Amino acid sequence: MPEPKMSLRKGSQVWIEDKDVAWTSAEIVGFIGKQVQVVTASGKKVLTFPEKMFPRDPDADHGGVDDMTKLTYLNEPGVLYNLERRYALNDIYTYTGSILIAVNPFTKLPHLYNTHMMEQYKRAQFGELSPHVFAVADASYRAMMNEGRSQSILVSGESGAGKTETTKLIMQYLTFVGGRAATDERTVEQQVLESNPLLEAFGNAKTVRNDNSSRFGKFVEIQFDVNGRISGAAIRTYLLERSRVVQITDPERNYHCFYQLCASPRDAEKYKLDHPSHFHYLNQSRTYELEGLSNAEEFIKTRSAMEIVGISHDEQEAIFRTLAAILHLGNIKFSPGKEHDSSVVKDQKSSFHLHTAASLLMCDVKLLLSMLCTRSIQTREGIIVKALDCNAAVSSRDALAKTVYSRLFDWLVEKINRSVGQDLESRIQIGVLDIYGFECFKNNSFEQFCINFANEKLQQHFNEHVFKMEQEEYSKEEINWSYIEFIDNQDVLDLIEKKPLGIIALLDEACMFPKSTHETFSTKLFQNFRYHPRLEKAKFSETDFVISHYAGKVNYQTETFLDKNRDYIVVEHRSLLSSSRCPFVASLFPPLLEEVSRSSYKFSSVASRFKQQLQALMETLNSTEPHYIRCVKPNSLNKPQKFENLSVLHQLRCGGVLEAVRISLAGYPTRRTYSEFLDRFGLLAPELMDGSCDEKATTEKILQKLKLENFQLGRTKVFLRAGQIGVLDSRRAEVLDNAAKCIQGRLKTFIARRSFVSIRAVALSLQAYCRGYLARAVYEAKREEAAAITMQQYARGWLCRRAYFELHLSAVIIQSSIRGFSTRRRFLYRKEHASASRIQAQWRMYRLRSAFRHHQNSITAIQCLWRRKVAKRELRRLRQEANEAGALRLAKSKLEKQLEDLTLRLQLEKRLRLSNEEAKSTEMTKLQKRLEAVNLELDVSKLATINECKRVSMLQKQLDSSMQEKSTLERELVGMTQLIKENVLLKGSLATLEKKNSALEFELIKVQRESDDRMEKLREVEQKCVQLQQNFRSLEEKLSNLEDENHVLRQKVFSASPKSRHGFAKQFSDKYSGALVVPHTERKPGSETPTPTKHIVPFSLGFSESRRSKLTVERHQENFDFLSRCIKEDLGFKDGKPVAACIIYNCLLHWRAFESERTVIFDYIIEGINDVLKVGDENVTLPYWLSNSSALLCLLQRNLRSNGFLTATSQRSTGSAGLTGRGPPGLKSPFKYVGFEDSMSHVEARYPAILFKQQLTACVEKIFGLIRDNLKKEISPLLGSCIQAPKSGRVHAGKSSKSPGGAPQQTPSSQWDSIIQFLDSLMSHLSENHVPSFFIRKLITQVFSFINISLFNSLLLRRECCTFSNGEYVKSGLAELEKWIVNAKEEFAGTSWHELNYIRQAVGFLVIHQKRKKSLEEIRQDLCPALTIRQIYRISTMYWDDKYGTQSVSNEVVAQMREILNKDSQNLTSNSFLLDDDLSIPFSTEDIYMAIPAVDPSEIELPGFVSDYPCAQFLAQHPKLNGPTTTPKEVPHQ
Repeated sequence: MPEPKMSLRKGSQVWIEDKDVAWTSAEIVGFIGKQVQVVTASGKKVLTFPEKMFPRDPDADHGGVDDMTKLTYLNEPGVLYNLERRYALNDIYTYTGSILIAVNPFTKLPHLYNTHMMEQYKRAQFGELSPHVFAVADASYRAMMNEGRSQSILVSGESGAGKTETTKLIMQYLTFVGGRAATDERTVEQQVLESNPLLEAFGNAKTVRNDNSSRFGKFVEIQFDVNGRISGAAIRTYLLERSRVVQITDPERNYHCFYQLCASPRDAEKYKLDHPSHFHYLNQSRTYELEGLSNAEEFIKTRSAMEIVGISHDEQEAIFRTLAAILHLGNIKFSPGKEHDSSVVKDQKSSFHLHTAASLLMCDVKLLLSMLCTRSIQTREGIIVKALDCNAAVSSRDALAKTVYSRLFDWLVEKINRSVGQDLESRIQIGVLDIYGFECFKNNSFEQFCINFANEKLQQHFNEHVFKMEQEEYSKEEINWSYIEFIDNQDVLDLIEKKPLGIIALLDEACMFPKSTHETFSTKLFQNFRYHPRLEKAKFSETDFVISHYAGKVNYQTETFLDKNRDYIVVEHRSLLSSSRCPFVASLFPPLLEEVSRSSYKFSSVASRFKQQLQALMETLNSTEPHYIRCVKPNSLNKPQKFENLSVLHQLRCGGVLEAVRISLAGYPTRRTYSEFLDRFGLLAPELMDGSCDEKATTEKILQKLKLENFQLGRTKVFLRAGQIGVLDSRRAEVLDNAAKCIQGRLKTFIARRSFVSIRAVALSLQAYCRGYLARAVYEAKREEAAAITMQQYARGWLCRRAYFELHLSAVIIQSSIRGFSTRRRFLYRKEHASASRIQAQWRMYRLRSAFRHHQNSITAIQCLWRRKVAKRELRRLRQEANEAGALRLAKSKLEKQLEDLTLRLQLEKRLRLSNEEAKSTEMTKLQKRLEAVNLELDVSKLATINECKRVSMLQKQLDSSMQEKSTLERELVGMTQLIKENVLLKGSLATLEKKNSALEFELIKVQRESDDRMEKLREVEQKCVQLQQNFRSLEEKLSNLEDENHVLRQKVFSASPKSRHGFAKQFSDKYSGALVVPHTERKPGSETPTPTKHIVPFSLGFSESRRSKLTVERHQENFDFLSRCIKEDLGFKDGKPVAACIIYNCLLHWRAFESERTVIFDYIIEGINDVLKVGDENVTLPYWLSNSSALLCLLQRNLRSNGFLTATSQRSTGSAGLTGRGPPGLKSPFKYVGFEDSMSHVEARYPAILFKQQLTACVEKIFGLIRDNLKKEISPLLGSCIQAPKSGRVHAGKSSKSPGGAPQQTPSSQWDSIIQFLDSLMSHLSENHVPSFFIRKLITQVFSFINISLFNSLLLRRECCTFSNGEYVKSGLAELEKWIVNAKEEFAGTSWHELNYIRQAVGFLVIHQKRKKSLEEIRQDLCPALTIRQIYRISTMYWDDKYGTQSVSNEVVAQMREILNKDSQNLTSNSFLLDDDLSIPFSTEDIYMAIPAVDPSEIELPGFVSDYPCAQFLAQHPKLNGPTTTPKEVPHQ
């Protein structure tokens, strides 16, 4: 892509070629001869030639531009790196004029494709919002509807670039905007997409670059009716690669369906299949599995897709039989036969496959073998059968396989079209073409030749469209473009398809001769095109040739060209398969009516048929208006955030994007609006930026001043030839350099002067400090001298005082020592005297105590001798008692008796328990008592045992004193041991009894619980029965009420006058004709049914029942007429109170309608209000009735109480609605007044009144919603123009200050003034109709919420709005809104300012300086706390400073946000970055009741027509109607 010569200077930024990354940025540092020395971004110095460099814009935004035509330098590296920058920010869509480039993100971006995003692009101008596939789809749909011409969207790209996904998104959007008939069960998009797995299985295969490459072209034609609604669809396929069925290369695969069928165990066994490696058509490549995919699972999906499309089970089985037959055909091998040039089946294995194929195709095996090995030639004499050699037999076999598969694929497409449903009467449609892109591999064969031929055709169509767009742009801007040269590739197309010497014609000619080879074909090719500029001979091959396509040179190997181009149509093949016993196979090959050819073989050229199909496709595209989408695969690893420059650059060349750029370069590639041009280059001529001329004239003067030529001035843009923008940038750089040098000189002067001033100030300060230091030194010396004298004076005085104190202290010490010595001597004398007296007393006492102890010991000895004698006597007595069986035996016998008693009692207890199980509770008490008795006896025995033990211990002590009675005591101890054992046994029996007792208690508790459960169930059943009885009674009562009401209505209809029948009575008789009708014979007479008011005086007996009914209907009609007039006429307000609401409430209260259980007056009121809302002026009617309906609702809410409105009441007689007299004064009326609150009585309301309140609530919500929706519709156009700053005033930018501190604040334009006027008008309308402040506050809040949502969404969708100057403009407008809110006060504005949180924070982020210094935490917590990460990321990547040229946030912050977003997308928790509008009603009935002040319906100004209605005379008679009043006559219930 040559670039005109640019002006090079030291420091210029350029692009240079790099073998690793295609292009790299560099800076010119010097010139060496004709070469230029540059330093790359990596710091490497390189020498290169100027013609190999491209200029680079140093001021380019790091986020890139959304349209390539906006690039300052439109060249190959600029396009490449603009895509890379946008891809790094997840901006995968970019425009190149009207062409959309879509880079596959290889990750889910759900926020880009939801319904809200489609709503934003609906009816938006192309290019107004950010690039998107929805924008292209919308542009095609709008063009189709506006022009009435069919459209086409051409989606192209390399395998894996996302063509299929893009096609899905296009159909999804067209379904969204086009709609579908309500009778259809599934949308066209769903039906077409449901067929995708089926088409992919039979039409996709693995190639070198993609595991799921489409090997056919698909044209999805979506048909529309005259109203723009989708009426049908059709799928047309082109250029199926038939040769792949029989021949593949490693590492590619055959079509997916073969591998899926082999992976199904049931079907493989059924059709005698095996692993793909056992079949010739599949084992030519060693790749049988795809990474990450299971053939068995894909086979299930294929079957499911067949069922969805409508392919029956039998047809599915036939399809798979056919596929299996093709595989078996490929395994048939041939060997030379006995005759010359004949062939036979090679071996037993081949024979097996032959028989299997014949059985699967349901044809005769002998005929199949004959068809493969022989050829029939028809002559005049008859048919001659010619044997085929092995190679010819193989060709015949492969031709059969290709023909069968091709027919099968065509049948599938036709079946899908029948399933989707075509509209044959449709005149307009949108076609979406999904076709394989340009291919250039290491080995390129016949398939690549055909594919690239198709892409050359499409590229020519593309070039014509791009050139046409260029012409339209130039015509639109009214500039001269006649000399612009059109770049065409017709010479390549002539080389390939022109007759009689095109490549295809030569190939067909070579195929017709059996002995032709690829060498002879290549030789003839080189002979005919020896000097053709687009074709050349390969360097290291005699047969390969090279074609210079638009995307580059491709080297084709011709070894298989002839074999792949030959496609014989064998009559025997068709005859055999058309006679198949399988109906499906026979339907694929309908019988021929007449065979003209004398030979059974018909040569058919694949290339010629390919050319014909391609021509048909081009005719279809030429009849439509094209739109182009180029899909790009960013890397070969299918990983996100990885951009391979060389691969992308190759795809841009193959996709024709660079060709479109080259077409733009041939004309005026640089286009700038006048405001943008003056913003960038106005500084070149600041004297012209005084605003005296318009932008166009100023631009022309600047260009003339710079002596530029070949530029064009359009209506809104200036057009520059290639290279001129470089000259302008060079001049601009010189001006900026000079300005920088001037600024540096001034800055250096300022720094030097500031340094001098600071040094002088320092010198003065030093001098002052030195003088002060010397003065302080003199002063210090004098001060020290005076201090020394003072110190000496005080020292002498201190010495004298110290000497005096020492003498005084010595005297005092001596005196005290003498006094102490004399005192101590007296104390020692007294102490010695007292000690002597104490010693004497102690000695006397000791002597007396010793004598006493001697006497006491003597007495004790005598007593001991006497006691020993008495003890011996007692011992003898005890021995005698022991020999006579003493007290121990008696105790033992007593214990044995007690044990026997216990045993008997236990046995008795057991017998009683067994015999009396039914009286367990009684027995338990007895057992407890007996157990207590036993415990007492045991305690007694324990006490006795303890006493015996004590006695034994006493005896043992006595026996210890005597050795003689030791043996006796030992025997007694043995007896005690036995007693202890017996005691242990008694304790065990006691424990057993206690356990049994606890078991009985547990059983008792269990029985009690079961009894409690049964009682609870019985209570629940009783409650259900009671509830069912109540429901049954209520239903009976409702049925009786309906019967009575139906009776009343029937009387109204049949008893009313003819005049009234044409009025209200007829209307309501029709309305309620479906009510329950009870026969007259079953009705109770009026005398038997009690009236609602039991004490009403009965009417005169002279009136008949029909007369009373007629009067009732007339009275009802009068009431309805009065209410209808109150509703239709504007009664205004009295002291802020709505008159209509007060009159309606007073009438309903006076007529006792709230107590009535059967009335239609409430429905009439609601219908009247709805009718007025439909026909009246919305700006007047809606606020008026919002005020009235809310006031009426407030009156009902405050003054009505629902007290048993669903319960039964006394039935009414047919005569109760008649005219009655006034009741006695002491009797109660039907109303119950249950209390007073705010001077208003509360009335017990029945069910119709409560239902009326609910209907009135719905009416208030409806009116509020209508007002809100109308406000949004009115303000939406104003907001659309407020989001972007107007272009006026830009001409003064040349002289305005460029420093951030000195930036003048922009004043809001008239658009913001119009919004303020709109809000003022809204407030005036609401105030004039006395709408409560509660509703005004809610409306204003929702309007500001809508302003916030609209501005914020527009900001995120339009990159031109994310600028610094636009942020200032919107910020100034928001300041005006803030002033309005402050003036409106909180009573009406409420939290409106907080509703603008999102747009305020977003705009605040746009206008802050030094964004690159802000961390992500600071942005999230301080600047934009309300915004999500996705929203912050969107603003950060779209921001560009059009005023000061500053950058957005740092790359580290962008990387952090991208990492967070990637995690969110994996967790599928992320949502759209756009805000959704809240359509709910922001209040409830309780909110209205709490917020709206009480309304007093009295003291209202009555309208003049009240006197015309007798039913409303009470309003004039009673000026104050605070509650229900007694009237002179009873008014019938409504």
